[in-house]
Amino acid sequence: MTNNKLITTIRKANATSIIDIQGEVTGFSENTLMDAYTQASNGNAKAILLNFSQLEYLNSSGIGLIVTLLIRTQRQKQKLMACGLTEHYQEIFKLTRLNEAIGIFGTEAEALAAV
Repeated sequence: MTNNKLITTIRKANATSIIDIQGEVTGFSENTLMDAYTQASNGNAKAILLNFSQLEYLNSSGIGLIVTLLIRTQRQKQKLMACGLTEHYQEIFKLTRLNEAIGIFGTEAEALAAV
């Protein structure tokens, strides 16, 4: 039985692939999130932007999946960025020090301008 409540959409903006995250990022989201990354990486994307503006919930297992994505992007020499995080999740990224490895931006436009 799966309890995956994550929907992803992949968009392109020049050399950046955007993964729109809608719903919950938990341990049940692994296949959905990794499949989205695989699709987003096709076409030689130089940067991957995780758009969390429709994120409903993120737990410690979800943080672990984001760390896995970070490792994968680093191996591919890609930049991993995030936008649309609420203040609560921005604080979690600071506490886990993910903000030191992942570029955090308020909006998609700000992230794309920084690429």
